[in-house]
Amino acid sequence: MTGTVLVARLDKAGDVLLAGPAIRAVAASAREVVLLTGPYGRAAAELLPGVSRVVEWRTPWIDPVAPPVTGTHVLRLLRVVRDVAPDQALILTSHHRSPLPLALLLRLADTPRIAAISTDHPGSLLDVWHVVDEEADTPEPERMLGLAAATGFELPAGDAGGLAVRHPLPDVGHLTGAPGYVVLHPGVSAPARAWPEENWARVVHDLVRSGRRVVVTGDRDERGLTARIASGAGQHGLSPGPLFAGDWMSEGPTRLRGWEVDEPAFTAGWVDGESAATGGRGPNGPPGPRDGRPGGHPGRSVVDLGGRTTYPEFAAVLEGACAVVVADEGPAHLAAAVGTPVVGLFASAGRRAPYGVPAVLLGDRWTPRETTGAAARPVVGHPCPASVPSARVVEAVEHLTFVKEVVT
Repeated sequence: MTGTVLVARLDKAGDVLLAGPAIRAVAASAREVVLLTGPYGRAAAELLPGVSRVVEWRTPWIDPVAPPVTGTHVLRLLRVVRDVAPDQALILTSHHRSPLPLALLLRLADTPRIAAISTDHPGSLLDVWHVVDEEADTPEPERMLGLAAATGFELPAGDAGGLAVRHPLPDVGHLTGAPGYVVLHPGVSAPARAWPEENWARVVHDLVRSGRRVVVTGDRDERGLTARIASGAGQHGLSPGPLFAGDWMSEGPTRLRGWEVDEPAFTAGWVDGESAATGGRGPNGPPGPRDGRPGGHPGRSVVDLGGRTTYPEFAAVLEGACAVVVADEGPAHLAAAVGTPVVGLFASAGRRAPYGVPAVLLGDRWTPRETTGAAARPVVGHPCPASVPSARVVEAVEHLTFVKEVVT
């Protein structure tokens, strides 16, 4: 049994989730696993099985809002690492990141054994220098598991190596109703990934028309976006209705604890063609079963949860979905970690595709965003990913929900 192992993954939440299998491999043979991450990855880090505790440092060469490199800032990391006093460290990175700047700082913090994947010669910075074929497009979880194995850490028997989060997750039934809805997460970390709002609203409309329940999610900064998309479905023929409709909340429309009725998140729902007072029911009772099957979706509705969930609650919302439609990788990896199929409006194939779950990726892999990593569109009007029609998204949702029904 190894003592304390410091595992570093200094990127965003989705990147941290991809490191989960390697972290579990370390945890199987270590007395304590301390995960070093940045502020954008901390929420995901705290959900990972095998992590004993989390320490945080903003990395000047990775953080989206890069802090200046100063002696004071570097000394802060050195103090954190010396307090942890690891017996060894694993630096987990994506293929385009070098581990060597962090390896240098860990050496200055007296870390006795350091392991990482590096295309550059590390000199004395690494004790375990693991080399991989970066042209092979190996999925990132497997790439990081390879480093763990090279350092002497293997997954325990019975662990298949998929993405995972700690359970139990919070109960979110009061937010979503019964499981089986479709989650739409329109927010993006880079403008070049954004899909037009009118397309999202069209997908909401088409899914609700087909009998699906829809939950729109986003963080606090995206509340305006999610409200516009949820309410914008009305422009495509849906009439105003309650946020929570009839049968799928068991006792009719429900007010959330601490919410005012006139808040946008409560009033912006839509129910297909029925009065709010009926909870989505027509004059002859609830709509019939979807596609002639029992267990249809009476009380068709749209829920806007923009800014309304913590990260663990967001994970639980995704776990209750039959499919998730996302425009960015982070939520896609969280959906994969809870076992939910993903429709991705991005083109990350191979190494960064949703791992271990059925997925349909609709982006163009060879657009400027995917080949340059540009945050904003480098060519005005280029097709990343606005050219994807809403009908293809709905078709992909239907395909994946059918697959999930067959598997389960």
